[in-house]
Amino acid sequence: MMKVLDLAPVAHVGGAVKLPGSKSISNRTLLLAALSQGTTTIRDLLASDDTARMLEALDKLGIKLEQLAENDWLVQGCAGQFPNRQADLFLGNAGTAFRPLTAALAFAGGEYQLTGVARMHERPIGDLVDALLQAGAHIDYLQQAGFPPLAIHPAQLKEHLKLSIRGNVSSQFLTALLMALPMTGKAAEIVVEGELISKPYIAITLNLMRQFGVDVQVHGDMQGFSLSSGLHYQSPGQLYVEGDASSASYFLAAGAIAAGRDGLRIEGVSQHSIQGDIRFVDEIAKMGAQIEYADNAVIVKAANQPLKALDLDCNHIPDAAMTLAVMALFAEGTTTLRNIASWRVKETDRISAMATELRKVGAQVEEGADFIRITPPTNLTPNAAIDTYDDHRMAMCFSLVSLGGVPIRINDPDCVAKTFPDYFTRFAGVCQD
Repeated sequence: MMKVLDLAPVAHVGGAVKLPGSKSISNRTLLLAALSQGTTTIRDLLASDDTARMLEALDKLGIKLEQLAENDWLVQGCAGQFPNRQADLFLGNAGTAFRPLTAALAFAGGEYQLTGVARMHERPIGDLVDALLQAGAHIDYLQQAGFPPLAIHPAQLKEHLKLSIRGNVSSQFLTALLMALPMTGKAAEIVVEGELISKPYIAITLNLMRQFGVDVQVHGDMQGFSLSSGLHYQSPGQLYVEGDASSASYFLAAGAIAAGRDGLRIEGVSQHSIQGDIRFVDEIAKMGAQIEYADNAVIVKAANQPLKALDLDCNHIPDAAMTLAVMALFAEGTTTLRNIASWRVKETDRISAMATELRKVGAQVEEGADFIRITPPTNLTPNAAIDTYDDHRMAMCFSLVSLGGVPIRINDPDCVAKTFPDYFTRFAGVCQD
């Protein structure tokens, strides 16, 4: 029987919440630490399904891991040479593990199989594989061409590594290439075809690679990248994982909708975050939220008047833009979120799922290939049962409906374990009568 969670109407939010570590930073850092020379202590690592899949994979690949505390890990790097040259890896639905490991193992000189859950086998990976093949990788599709699962064999590297990849499918493909190419020891060039989506996530990758001793030359507005020969990763010794800015969006939104005079304090991120989703703060400020920055925290107070609708190109905040879709229920006017085609190849088809569930609470919704347009109802429909599609962000987004004075049911609430296992406990902690 499917588990459900019934959320009661909430009048106000307040107090403080400490964010879990960033998923994007956590899994990138784990892989870079594994590939580096030396030992890395990672502090405040996110504990979630996605990071568990990466940790399990690295363990199977022979990386020595030691858990020092609940969120602190010691990783013994392999200097770019995984000890185990044969492994079958199950990576669930963790795109931040599957894509980078595909690229890294393509250059690892071994025999590997990568599988996941059924939804992962529906998420395209052909653009990444095609780029790796340009470098001399040897990868076979085990089922449908262009999709996992994959069999990876030793590469026959080409003399000149000049790769091209489409920029409008998933930034994780480019991240995977950038992180893996130093393993080849060769100079490499990547050309991005078309507009690159989710540029802030590439900025995270470049920042972390730099912390591990590898500088990448960026051409233009991220239309090309160059890596020198002879690069190798070197452990920085210790690295702290920032709080997750995407997870912050739910609490930032809650504060904008229903925080009292003292506001809601979100701890673990600041205006200096290396995560692009921190710019979500700028967008809710345009809607009318009152924002204050503190040391490693953001304080949000509700607007003195109804929130304003947005018409926004969301290329810079693709994940956090889902939260804006639910905030549209509380805004005057029609909200249009554009440039979100990447939603369709995530944990579920998020444009379709978001439209379906918003209609359940009374919204008028129009969806297109790369946009969603939302007009809020005069009154929210109470007791809607929200399907979550095994997608953590759908569950967390729709918890915000309870701030509209209506009860709501979340089906399969445990799907939040992917990135934020105790989200609903934290959410309840800031809800006030």
